[in-house]
Amino acid sequence: MSNYLAIATVTATLRRIIQAAIQIDIPGARVTTVKPESSGSKTPEVGVNIFMYQATPNPAWRNYDLRNRRPKGDLIKHAQAGLDLYYLMSFYGNEVELEPQRLLGSAVRTIVDYPIITPEMIRETVNSPTYSYLADSTLEQQVERVTIIPSMMDIEELSKIWSVFFQTPYILSFAFQGGAVLIEGNKTSGRPLLVRRVEFYTTPNQPQISQVVSEAGANQPILTTSNIIIRGQHLDGDTPSQSLRESSRQTLRESAPQALRDRIQIKIGDAKLTPHRISSNEIKVDLSSLQAEQTRWLRAGVQSLQVLHTIPKRMRFEPELAIGSNVVPFVLCPTLIDIEIQELEDNRDGFYTAQLRAEVDLTVSIGQRVVLFLNERASNPAAYIFAARSRSEETNIIVFPIYEVKRGEYLVRIQVDGAESPLEVDTNPDSHTFEQYVSPIVVIG
Repeated sequence: MSNYLAIATVTATLRRIIQAAIQIDIPGARVTTVKPESSGSKTPEVGVNIFMYQATPNPAWRNYDLRNRRPKGDLIKHAQAGLDLYYLMSFYGNEVELEPQRLLGSAVRTIVDYPIITPEMIRETVNSPTYSYLADSTLEQQVERVTIIPSMMDIEELSKIWSVFFQTPYILSFAFQGGAVLIEGNKTSGRPLLVRRVEFYTTPNQPQISQVVSEAGANQPILTTSNIIIRGQHLDGDTPSQSLRESSRQTLRESAPQALRDRIQIKIGDAKLTPHRISSNEIKVDLSSLQAEQTRWLRAGVQSLQVLHTIPKRMRFEPELAIGSNVVPFVLCPTLIDIEIQELEDNRDGFYTAQLRAEVDLTVSIGQRVVLFLNERASNPAAYIFAARSRSEETNIIVFPIYEVKRGEYLVRIQVDGAESPLEVDTNPDSHTFEQYVSPIVVIG
C-alpha cells in the first residue's frame, strides 16, 4: 500500500515524463500543474498544463476491505482507499505554427509509450531534488500498478469541466485518468497473545545515554574510522560479582574484562557491536576495528544508538533478554574511496556531460536519498548539485549523471540522507594550499 503522498507522486511522475518528451519535440516547452484559470506567469506560454480535477473511488477496490473492523469498531487491519484520478491536459503555444497540436501529439504519444507507472519511474521522481517533498512517498510499494488511460469524454462533458473555470477561455485539451491509487490508513489495532509465564527482573540502574560524539571532537564527523565516545550514567550496569563491579569502575585507560564486554552490547541501527572500553560514565567503540560482518549492517545517515545489558538466562528455553538504555540519534558519514569519470562527452561549448561513479565505504540502501556536490577549485568557482541514479539493490557504488559542467578541477562530496562525506584539509604550513580543502578531487574535461 502507499501513503498520503501517493496522489501527488502520480502527478509529479506524469509531469516529469511528459516534460522529458515535449522538450525534445518542441524546444523550450515546459509542463506545469496549476489550474487552467491561473493564467499569466503560472501557465506556460509554450507547453502543457496538467490539472487533476477529480478523484473518485475505484470500483474494483471499493468494497475490498469492508470487514476491517470488529463489531465494537476496533480495527482488525489497516484501512485503505482505492482511488481513480482524473486529469485535464491543456496545451499552449503559437496557433499559427500549430504548437498546441504538436504538443498534444507529443503528450499522447508519451502516455501510449508509458501506460503503466513503474516502480523505477516512481523512484526517479522521488529521488529528484525537484520533488524533495515527495521523498517519503511509498507509492512504489503498492500491490497494483497505476495505469494511465485516455478518458472517453465528448464535447459536452469537456465543456462542463471548462465551465467551472470563471472567465477562462477554452484551450485545446485532452482528458485522461490514472488508477488505482491505494492509500493506506495509519491507525491499526490488534490482540496480544496469551501470557504463558510471568517473570520478574529488577533494573535499579538502567543505563542512560546523554551524548554520543567522535573522540576527535564534539563537532567532528563520525566516520567508519572514528572512535565513538558514549557518555551517560550507569553504562556499565549492575555486574553479578564484586570483582566485576570493581573492574567496571576502571577508567578508559584500561580495557574492560572480557566477561563485562560480552554482557554489554552497543546497538547501532540493525548492528550489535561489542564495546572496547567501558566505565560507569563512558563507553568507547572503535568502529575501525569492526569485522566485515558487523560493518555491513551500518548505513550512512542518521543512526539510532542504544546500550544493551544482556540478562543471563535462567532456563535453556528462555528467550534472550536485555535491559536497554534510551535511544539517541547520531549521524554516520560516508567516506569516498574511489571516483571515476565515465562516458565523458564534450558539448563543444566548454561544458561536459558524463557519468560520475563514486565508491563509498558504507552500504547505501535503495530508498536513501543520495546527492553529489561538485565545487570547482578556482578563483571564481562554479558549484553543481546532482542526484544519484535510481538503484535496484543495496550497494556502495553510486552513479551520478552529470551534465552542463564546465572544464575544471572539482572537490567532490557525497551526501546520503543528509550525512556528508568529509573533505581533506592541507595541514602542511609550507604548502601553498595550507588550510585549504585539497581532496577528494575529480578532473572534468
